[in-house]
Amino acid sequence: MERIWHALEPALLPLATPPQPPGWNHAPMSELLGTAERRPAAVLVGVREGVDPRVLLTVRTAHLPSHAGQVAFPGGGSDPDDRDAIATALRESEEEIGLDPRLVSPLGFLDMFETISGYCVTPVVARVAEHATVVPAPDEVAEVFEVPLAFFLEPGNLRRYTMEFRGHQRPMVEFVHGGHRIWGATAAMMLNLLQRMGRA
Repeated sequence: MERIWHALEPALLPLATPPQPPGWNHAPMSELLGTAERRPAAVLVGVREGVDPRVLLTVRTAHLPSHAGQVAFPGGGSDPDDRDAIATALRESEEEIGLDPRLVSPLGFLDMFETISGYCVTPVVARVAEHATVVPAPDEVAEVFEVPLAFFLEPGNLRRYTMEFRGHQRPMVEFVHGGHRIWGATAAMMLNLLQRMGRA
């Protein structure tokens, strides 16, 4: 599946020039959130190496105050001690799923994405060693699962719909794989990846 890596890496923003705010969805978020400053955050779009490269995803625990039970990339808000978005994504991934940062090789970035919870998220795309182990932190993550990157690249697996939220009609996308519904910010970031790869 080396052709997938050859298509993926050139589509990313280079590590030397990380994206800057606002997010690519700033206009619709401004209708909902106004002009308040967004808090910085980062997620790890980790792709496990192997014959069939697979994207690492989590299911958030049901008791969390926001986005409970939803599918998400490991990640979260930036800490003052984080050097940059990569440091945030690696720290959060180690905390949430026990992923050893030494087994993660950042490749580049997707465009920033603003969330309804008031964050401006930098998605960090990275290779994850095939032998890396993951163990969910039970206070945050109910499950870790993996989806073949090839599944996301198949156009028929992208579903589009419209959702009403706070009086606004919002175009949405989702993917359904193995009983998991991948929607919201996570699906939107995957759409951004597909667009950057010329697949959507």
